Amino acid sequence: MNQEFYTLGAFEYPADVQIIKGKLESEGIPVFLKDENTINTDPLISQAIGGVKLRVYSKDRDRALNIYNEIRSYALDNSGNLITCPNCKAQRSEVYYSRNGLINKLFPFLEKKKYKCLNCGMITSPSSL
Repeated sequence: MNQEFYTLGAFEYPADVQIIKGKLESEGIPVFLKDENTINTDPLISQAIGGVKLRVYSKDRDRALNIYNEIRSYALDNSGNLITCPNCKAQRSEVYYSRNGLINKLFPFLEKKKYKCLNCGMITSPSSL
């Protein structure tokens, strides 16, 4: 019984994912956490392995995304205001790390913060906002 999974999101620590996991399960959507035990064992490697991945069955993807989008928190600027996408003007961005290149894979904390718009997919840097 091989089922495909969809990764709904990745979180730095297992505690960050628990509210969303609980909400999805209360709506009848089975949830699986990848790398949760690894990060519980050694939280310092969270960035190196990409955090705890929240996964659902592919058949539940659309329903899970709708629920997740209702309760997710979006990226804020230094003043506490929602980041606005310069392309589509949506205020639905999240912090994004590409982890391209050997240096960023070995030392992910050296990569500069960027934002990815969840509406149009545009990736921007804080200086361009």
